[in-house]
Formats: sequence, C-alpha cells, structure tokens
Amino acid sequence: MATLKEIAQAAQVSVATVSRVLNDDPTLSVKSQTRQKILEAAERLEYKVLSVKRQANQRLTFAALYTHGQELEINDPYYLSMRYGIETQCEKLGITLASCYDFKGDRPLVSANGLLVIGKPQPATQAILEQQELPVVYLDGVTNDPRFDCVSVDLAKISQKVIDYFISRDYLRIGFIGGRDDPEYADQRELAFVEYGRSKKVVKSEDVYYGDFSSQAGYQCALKMLATSSDYPPALFVATDSIAIGVLRALHEHGIKVPEQMALISVNDIPTARFVYPALSTVRIHSETIGAQAVNLLMERIRDERTIPLSVYVPSSLQLRDTTI
Repeated sequence: MATLKEIAQAAQVSVATVSRVLNDDPTLSVKSQTRQKILEAAERLEYKVLSVKRQANQRLTFAALYTHGQELEINDPYYLSMRYGIETQCEKLGITLASCYDFKGDRPLVSANGLLVIGKPQPATQAILEQQELPVVYLDGVTNDPRFDCVSVDLAKISQKVIDYFISRDYLRIGFIGGRDDPEYADQRELAFVEYGRSKKVVKSEDVYYGDFSSQAGYQCALKMLATSSDYPPALFVATDSIAIGVLRALHEHGIKVPEQMALISVNDIPTARFVYPALSTVRIHSETIGAQAVNLLMERIRDERTIPLSVYVPSSLQLRDTTI
C-alpha cells in the first residue's frame, strides 16, 4: 500500500498537507488544484483511506484544565476571552470539551484524547501533568518540558516594549504594579520589567508593587505607593487592565492627574479599557486567538502524530489612549 510520503512526493507537497487533505481537515486552507493533485495521486497509488475515514469519524474529547477558579473570569475578562476561544473552536471542529477549574492535580482527570492547560501550574501540579502520556498544550504558561506544546504571548517582550516607550518619552523613572498567583513566584512581566528596567537605569526595587490580579489589589497597591512617599514615579507599568482600573481609582482619590502627573500603560486591552476615565493605554493581547490556536495545535498533534513540540507566540500591539502623553 502507498504511504503518505509517496503521495506527498507525487503531488509535490508536504506529508502534513497530504494527511490534512485526506482527513478532510476543516482548518486547512489549500488551493483547489493542490487538493485535486493529492486526491489524484492517492487514487493512482491505490492508497487505502478507510482507516483515515474511520479515524475522522471518531469524536475527539479535550480536557481544559484551568489553574485558576472560575470567579477570576469575572474580574479579568482576559481569561473569559481565552475560554471563549477554546469553546468556539472546539464546537467548530466537532470536539467534545470537558472543563475543570482550579485544577491542582488533586482530582482524577476525565477521559480525554488531549489536555489544554490554562495558566501557570504550581510546581506540584506541574509534576503531575508531566507524568501524563496524553498530548498536552499549555496556554498562557510557557513550559520548559520538551514534550509539550505551548501557545502564549511574549510577556518579557511586552515589558521591554513598554519601558522603551516610556524612555522614548523621556521618563527616567518607571514604577510597576503587578499580580502574582503565588506570592513566592513573580510572573514574566515583573521579572523582565525589573531586569530590563535596571539595565536601562530607570527602575528601582522600591517602585515595584504586587498583589493578586484583581482591581481591588491594584487599588491597594496604588494606595501603598502613594502613602510611602510623595516622591512616586512619573510613569507606571501595570500588569493587567483589571489591576489598572483599581490603580486609576486610587490616583483619582489622591488628586493625581493622569497622564500629566503620572502616565500609565497596562496589558490586555479588555473591552472596558477604552471606556474608563481616562481611557487606558494598553498592550492588546489576542487571548481568544490563543485559545483557538491551542485547540488547533492539539488536534493537529493528535491527527498527524507529531512528536516535535511547538511553541506559538501570538503577537501583541501597543494601543495608546489617554493615560499616556
């Protein structure tokens, strides 16, 4: 019987393209002429497609393991948008989805063909996940395990981009208000901000504050910053829009004019970012795309039996509004 490689050589395309055409992959965008060449080559070489059709008719089940509780989606639409991307793409591709919130590895996993892990697991949870033989894709939490795929944004690059922007506007001192899922572990934004900011001589350790990822935490961190000294930084990088909303409230209560006395840039570009006062300058992260692409990546790995892990970074963009000059 002919192999996929032989069909690919005959049609002058990649093996992956042959596999996706013969599996009638709905996410594949290919010219009709190319598709016809593949089908003709398969017929000419008498390729048997019965097993392929049988596999295509089997409904896949993915388990979405959220490392946060569902209530976080109320405070941070970033995660709600990511979940929407996952659910929409699974529905589009005919994939059954089982969701598990606040996953810490303390409960049995549902029967599934693959796992979607949303967020950064704690070390103990990570150790449990690394024992899984199922295909795994990490979202919003890059993994160093070479067996697994991940889809994320380059948070370190975002921090550098924000610092570079402030420096270009002649700010010589930049503060940070962020969030941590675990007080012992700073996220990539904070780590990159401190390291890169110090190398540029615009960041001091006393100008770095953190709580959780809620608006209330942003409010409390800003109050702490303003109470410590009247010598606060004239520019502020805030880890998320939700945190920034709390920060703006504290600045308003203390009569700090934004952006005249303190400029501010946050991250995510949630729907309310443009409607708060003043409208937030923020880095847009396409979290719905992260969710959808993770589903595509997991399905492709299962379908093509790919063994080489992939890391996909979804680009971000700076949206300048009224909290910057």
